[in-house]
Amino acid sequence: MTTIASRLKGRAELGFAALLGAVGAAVLIDASRLAVPYSQSDPVGPKTVPFIVGGLLVVCAVLLVVDVLRGGRGEAEGGEDVDLTHPTDWRTVLPLLAAFVLNILIIDIAGWVISGALLFYGSVWALGSRRYVRDVIISVALSLATFYGFYLGLGIRLPAGFLTGVL
Repeated sequence: MTTIASRLKGRAELGFAALLGAVGAAVLIDASRLAVPYSQSDPVGPKTVPFIVGGLLVVCAVLLVVDVLRGGRGEAEGGEDVDLTHPTDWRTVLPLLAAFVLNILIIDIAGWVISGALLFYGSVWALGSRRYVRDVIISVALSLATFYGFYLGLGIRLPAGFLTGVL
């Protein structure tokens, strides 16, 4: 008699299927809570696309579970230039994670331009660049370009933080 743990060994794709199903369920729940008045000029409404996307995510999750339980496995990419025998490089992963977490924590207070510049600079530093002055200049330029790209191009206001009134 086999245990559940032994049957699930080597089937990490089930974790991804669970995540996919959870995201699909979250999208469906969120879409069901949208309060939109009916309009004859737009009978489809804004709920349609989230329901379709959420439903497709759940269907994909179910199909992935069925495939994995039938013996399907994801194949390693042949052209991938990564040696899977080496362990995770935590000296790269942890600073990258720290840059993202710092961005999340300070974006509302400091604003996108400052937090984005720190995010971009922290990312390139974690990935090994040591041209400090060039990296700072590019990070600030990139965060300013994305700030104004969102504001002027898409009409989305990113938080300005300390630079409110300056930008």
